[in-house]
Amino acid sequence: MQSVKKVASIALSVVMWIIILVAALYAFTTLATREDGSVSDIAGFTPLAVQSDSMAPTFNKGDLIIIQKCDTSKLEVGDIVTFHAIIDNEYALNTHRIAAIDEVNGMRSFTTKGDNNDVADTHIISDGDIVGKYVFALPQMGKVMDFLSSSMGFLIVIVLPMLLFFIYQVYHLIVVGMNLRRAMAEEDRLAAAAAIVDAEGKGAAATVTADNAAEQLAQAEAKLEEARRLKAEAEAAMNATKQEGTDGE
Repeated sequence: MQSVKKVASIALSVVMWIIILVAALYAFTTLATREDGSVSDIAGFTPLAVQSDSMAPTFNKGDLIIIQKCDTSKLEVGDIVTFHAIIDNEYALNTHRIAAIDEVNGMRSFTTKGDNNDVADTHIISDGDIVGKYVFALPQMGKVMDFLSSSMGFLIVIVLPMLLFFIYQVYHLIVVGMNLRRAMAEEDRLAAAAAIVDAEGKGAAATVTADNAAEQLAQAEAKLEEARRLKAEAEAAMNATKQEGTDGE
């Protein structure tokens, strides 16, 4: 029974760690772009969910890509980069391959193109637009992040399990507290019982001691009585001897 509880506890801990890691990943994917235009990262790495098939088959819509901060001066044609862009009149991050690099008066500009697009991007980007360089992709994990981005997904996958785990921990603490109180009560009961047994043992020992004293006193009285008897007999014999001597004279 104890082994089953131990396995269940370990399994629950593993599940909670997975939820925590997923929640952390969710936070960085859904909140990656800040209002000031900067991008959050973990040790220089940022996870992003892919929203289109413009880079297929390198990676597809629904994948999760990992990008890394880079030195833009070392970028070359063929590198895949993530950059700030305006898509459908909205601010967004886009990830395409560098198709050409131009340099004018020491300032570099980049022409990008999606592997699955027929034409290059119309917006020419500069060093300041580039967020990072593509490292690798996790197939279909972007869908998980998109689901977590929704209110229902966040509630089901993160909030609800954490709430259940919190309730379980509270219940566990209550059970532990009750068991501790029962153990303390049982310990007190055993201590009281031991005290009673000890007292009874001492009483029995005292009774035995009193009985021995009474027995010894009786024996002493008997010996004293025997001594008195012998003394009386001796005195009687002496008196008889004296009487005989008087009669002879």
